Amino acid sequence: MMIPGVLYFIIFRYLPMLGNVIAFQDFQPFLGFSGSPWVGLKHFHRLFTEDTFLVLLRNTLMLFVYGFVFAFPIPILLALMLNEVRKQLFKRFIQTVIYLPHFLSWVVVVSLSYLMLTTEGGIVNNLLVSLGGNKINFMLDAAWFRPLYTIQSIWHDAGWGTIIYLAAIAGVDTSLYEAAEIDGASRLRQVWHITLPGIRNVVVILLILKVGDIMDLSFDHVFLMSNAMNRGVADVFDTYIYSIGVLGGQFSYSTTVGLFKSVAGLIMVFLANRLAKKLGEEGIW
Repeated sequence: MMIPGVLYFIIFRYLPMLGNVIAFQDFQPFLGFSGSPWVGLKHFHRLFTEDTFLVLLRNTLMLFVYGFVFAFPIPILLALMLNEVRKQLFKRFIQTVIYLPHFLSWVVVVSLSYLMLTTEGGIVNNLLVSLGGNKINFMLDAAWFRPLYTIQSIWHDAGWGTIIYLAAIAGVDTSLYEAAEIDGASRLRQVWHITLPGIRNVVVILLILKVGDIMDLSFDHVFLMSNAMNRGVADVFDTYIYSIGVLGGQFSYSTTVGLFKSVAGLIMVFLANRLAKKLGEEGIW
């Protein structure tokens, strides 16, 4: 039963890593890997010395921070609240409603946002006008790019993320709650002193994995939200790789950027795991 999964990772995850060798070459498709000249760290020097590097790094880190601060805790809060719902029919209905957005593509999510926020008949701007305010071009205003990106990410992924936390909560010893009730602890106290400590290991593991995605944002999401007006805050490493690699044909340089992203994410995972162990947590290894 493990064979299909193992083959998937070998073929689509590990074997493509061999292509990173072109980051050290001036790769020419007609010459291939063996015929392309080696240039050493030339592309890395270009990456770190170009003015675009700091802009891309800032934009990428800002979007990560927004997601880390606002989006990461939401599934935990949702799971805690759903766990307190006693009506099973109502609980399942809420779970279904918050899970559904996960199955929508980013094309649909961004399109829905456009229909709601457009200045030409969008429900949000119509409401602003009816309240005496002025229309706001949310989709073209660079100041609104990061808030909108974060809100869309929460709506799209928060419900799906609750699955893991609900499973972790289900594993907490119920006798602890019974003992707490006998001692007169309120539901809030039980959540704080029993539920949260019971799922702490799961939260830490997911937190470490989240830190590993510090340079890896959803390309589809960012690309669909970006335009000429918000490009200054919307350009991240993923979109930059697309523009210089796929559109510009600079295969070696785009591979260098991708390799930098991967190494940075790996380093962050090691650092986060080491910090977790120093704080007394299990970590991921």
